[in-house]
Amino acid sequence: MRNFILGFVFIVFAIGVQAQKDNTITTFEQINVVNNHVEEAKYYYQNNWKVLRDMALEKEYIDSYNLLFSEEGEVPHFILLTSYKNKEQFDSRESHFSELIASLGDLKLLNDIQPSDFRKSVFGSEAMIVL
Repeated sequence: MRNFILGFVFIVFAIGVQAQKDNTITTFEQINVVNNHVEEAKYYYQNNWKVLRDMALEKEYIDSYNLLFSEEGEVPHFILLTSYKNKEQFDSRESHFSELIASLGDLKLLNDIQPSDFRKSVFGSEAMIVL
């Protein structure tokens, strides 16, 4: 229940941040860190997820993103937000990110620990539209 409330608070925050932008679509995901692999998770999100979002911003594939991390509460967790300026940008996300992932090559991992060993998705929304 606590994760749901935390997720809801962040959704409201994300919508508020994007409220000035018409037609914005935002995806949201909460990822819990598991097996005490906090450093591996931080490394992964900084060197893979964030790098991809920076590339996507540069190519105008996304409008904005936020990578949030907290060790407050029961479990360390990340909140991942990616915003698209319109439906066309949102609908192209899979092909755009596939292109970017292919250009990056192999995942950057700390201690060769795979993502499935340090993360668990606990809440997500594929698309939120600002009303």
